[in-house]
Amino acid sequence: MSDKKSIRRPILRHLLWIFVFLFVLFLGIYTFLHLFTRHGKGFILPDFSGLTLEEAQEEALSLHLRLEVTDSLYMPELPKGVIFRQVPPAGQHVKKNRRVELTVNSLLPRQVSMPSLVGFSLRQAKAELASQGLKLGHLTYVPDMATNNVLEQFYRGNPIAPGSPIDIYSSVDLKLGMSSDHQLAYIPLLKGKSLEAALDILSDHSLNIGNIRYDQTVLTAADTLAARIFRQSPGYSQQPEWPLGTPVHLTLTIDPQLLIAEEIPLIEDAL
Repeated sequence: MSDKKSIRRPILRHLLWIFVFLFVLFLGIYTFLHLFTRHGKGFILPDFSGLTLEEAQEEALSLHLRLEVTDSLYMPELPKGVIFRQVPPAGQHVKKNRRVELTVNSLLPRQVSMPSLVGFSLRQAKAELASQGLKLGHLTYVPDMATNNVLEQFYRGNPIAPGSPIDIYSSVDLKLGMSSDHQLAYIPLLKGKSLEAALDILSDHSLNIGNIRYDQTVLTAADTLAARIFRQSPGYSQQPEWPLGTPVHLTLTIDPQLLIAEEIPLIEDAL
């Protein structure tokens, strides 16, 4: 019996030492990882959208962040050279020396060749402009035999000849015909639409975009891209009672409550 006890004691002693060793090892690894990752020493990543690269680098310097431009695109609705996307996104918890990838609005947009639109219908002209990476601009109507027949094409107020170089995503203005029996249009409902979608819908109805405003919820470049229309003037009308080329003024928001509120038709000259 005493021999069995003497055998068990070394085994229990070894097991105890193994347990102590594993506990110390675990404690050491945990302490090392805690110090290495600087747990709790991070901060909230700021929003760099809307800033130039120089402005962002100045702000990142004090936070010990590493900024890197990984892509450059051209967004005509944003100022040239500003940041409009970042990874990780703003608001994330990060630590010092974190790498932040940026997408910047290009300073030099690519140029394309201006197509010939004279003689096209408005619908055909829109499709041709889109195929060249161009946008439909202001519509001007004059008396003519056929409605929405393209009579002249303009860029920045001046006639532009087919084949001329023009910045991609530029807006091309058109002078269109208007027959005596087709002079009125109805105003479509634009609530909840993006600005780009609204431009497309308005031109399909032979209308122009008017004043564009953003409410107090739109603070950054990213907000601008995400904003949706919640107010329009003139308001939605089911009857054709507005002259072709009428400007429709828009106000945009990112507040979801404003987008689901009941539509109140507005009949105003301007916002």
